[in-house]
Amino acid sequence: MKIEELINFIRSGDFKGVSSNSKSVKKGFIFIAVKGAEEDGSRFITEALARGAKAVVCDSGVRRKLPSGVYLIKVKNTRLAAARLAAEFYRNPSDSLNVVGVTGTCGKTTVTYLLEAIIKKSGFKTAVIGTINWRFKGRVLPSKNTTPGPVELGSMMAQMVKEGVDYAALEVSSHALDQGRVSGIKFHSAILTNITHDHLDYHKTVGRYVAAKSKLFEGLNEKGIAVLNRDDKFYSSFKRLTKAKVIDYGLSPGSTVRAVNIKYSLKSTRFLLILPDHRVVVETSLIGRHNVYNLLAAFAWGYKEGLPLNKIKSAVEGFRFAPGRLERVSCKKGFSVFVDYAHTEDALKNAILALKNLSPSRIITVFGCGGKRDVLKRPRMGKVATELSDLVIITNDNPRSEDPNDIIRDIKSGIKRHNFSIIPDRREAIRHSLSIAQKGDVIIVAGKGHEGYQILGNKTIRFDDRREIKICLESMN
Repeated sequence: MKIEELINFIRSGDFKGVSSNSKSVKKGFIFIAVKGAEEDGSRFITEALARGAKAVVCDSGVRRKLPSGVYLIKVKNTRLAAARLAAEFYRNPSDSLNVVGVTGTCGKTTVTYLLEAIIKKSGFKTAVIGTINWRFKGRVLPSKNTTPGPVELGSMMAQMVKEGVDYAALEVSSHALDQGRVSGIKFHSAILTNITHDHLDYHKTVGRYVAAKSKLFEGLNEKGIAVLNRDDKFYSSFKRLTKAKVIDYGLSPGSTVRAVNIKYSLKSTRFLLILPDHRVVVETSLIGRHNVYNLLAAFAWGYKEGLPLNKIKSAVEGFRFAPGRLERVSCKKGFSVFVDYAHTEDALKNAILALKNLSPSRIITVFGCGGKRDVLKRPRMGKVATELSDLVIITNDNPRSEDPNDIIRDIKSGIKRHNFSIIPDRREAIRHSLSIAQKGDVIIVAGKGHEGYQILGNKTIRFDDRREIKICLESMN
């Protein structure tokens, strides 16, 4: 059955709900047996039927009979079917929202937080769906992944429409784009932060990674807005493939939205913002060159969207930080401590450089790499950390089911200097970094950022870098 025929089927039937999770199926539901990379939903058809499924959508290769009165619909792409069905069942809620998609390797979370501040300051109701949490109308829900599945997205957006939300800012991951999770969403605008090495455990090649990101911009229509980083090496490719109205930003001459005369400090960043018809001085508590790019992306979007410049400036200058993104932990010991989510080579480089450029006495970096993730970035992160830092402590991140020693061995393989030590226990690594810090030093604990847990083998334990740092500092008094 073609997707269009399936949609007509939905419109003609009296269905009570749609789900790709057999455990949430109720009487009268449509169960979509999504065939994923690691799990095949057809294994759970029996459970869905037991819970009252009225129809089952599955892969065309599935061979089985269903009880009388239960519809069996076979499709070529169950992921696409889930996205389109969810959108149809919830009456295409994205048609009634201004949906802003933010994609790229780094910066997505900070940009969505900035957009949220700008939209609110401009007098509109906003919602955010991203890595840290999902929030709207004063409600905050924990995030399971950067971009939810299509059924969950459809349900959440329908609720947003019901409650009068004007704008929805979404972090859109490459996985979500590749898997069609957002295929049922009509995006009003899209922002590209940057493209660097990441997720090659999934995409295999940079080309496939870029192709996945490109889908967000290919889906924009002529009335849409595409905000592109002019300094990114893939800028021209993204500009060429989109039908939307393009506005670019960057630090290089010729960028439509640009920052010049940038002054950095440990507490703030100040620069002159250049727009096509305005020049305005901006001072923000966000620090580092990479955050200037994040700010420019937000300014470019707000400007192109036609929001008042004074509201955009006020929102940006009043914004403090996104949780776990170069977040300062209060310390009265004469040195500074920051926590950052950096878990790629480029993100780690940006975070360390942001602090190094402020001329601290020393940079002490604590980091590890996650297990069961892109192994190619491990030696590169080891190289970046040791080349840009004075001292490095290699520790565990979320090793998951992988042997932590293997991960550390991979990190070490890219290191040429002898300015590092290995302390696998993350709590002890943090404690050691604080014990050796001297006046004027800066410590950065990287990799986990806002996360409040650590995955060790098949156990998930409570662990928050910020909390651990505070506990260690208190014990040092």
